[in-house]
Amino acid sequence: MTFKIYTKTGDEGDTGLFGGQRVRKDHIRVETYGTVDELNAALGMARALNPPHQIDGLLATLQSLLFELGAELATPPDKKKRPNGVMPADITLMEEAIDRAEGELPPLKSFILPGGHPVAAALHQARGVCRRAERLCVTLRTEEPETAETTVVFLNRLSDLLFVYARYANHLAGVPDVAWQARLLR
Repeated sequence: MTFKIYTKTGDEGDTGLFGGQRVRKDHIRVETYGTVDELNAALGMARALNPPHQIDGLLATLQSLLFELGAELATPPDKKKRPNGVMPADITLMEEAIDRAEGELPPLKSFILPGGHPVAAALHQARGVCRRAERLCVTLRTEEPETAETTVVFLNRLSDLLFVYARYANHLAGVPDVAWQARLLR
C-alpha cells in the first residue's frame, strides 16, 4: 500500500489533530505545534552546518524531543492516551549542558547580536523561533490549562541553551561574539 503526501483534506483551511478532531489551521494549538516544527527545522539547519561534536549530539537529541513535543501538542486534552511529552529529566539535561558550556565561555560583558560563525548564527535564529514557540505555548496553556506546564519550562530552558550554544559555537570556532554597540543619537 502506498500513501500520497497530499490528501486534500486541508484544502478548506482545517486540519486533523491526533484522535481525529478537526480544527482550523490557525487554531492556537496548530500554531503552537507548527512553530515547534519550525524550531525543529531550524535546529536541522544548524546541524547541517556541521556544528562541533560538543554541540551536535545534544541538538540531535533535542530534535527528537521536539518531535515528541509536537505530537503532544497535536493531541487534544480530552484524549486519554497521549504521546509521551517532555519530562523534567529533559530539562535537567539542558541545564547541565548549559552549565558545562558556560564553564568554558568568557563572561558576558555586553549584549550580543546574533552572528559570528554560521553555526552560531543558525543557533541564534533557532533561539528566536524557540521564544515564539514558548509564547504560543503560554497562550495555549491559558486557553487549555490541561497543556503540560513542562512544555513551557522546556521551551524556556531550550532558548537559554540555544543562546549559550551559539556563544559556545563561536568560542569553539575562535570567532568572537558580535557585541552590540549603542549608537549615539543626535
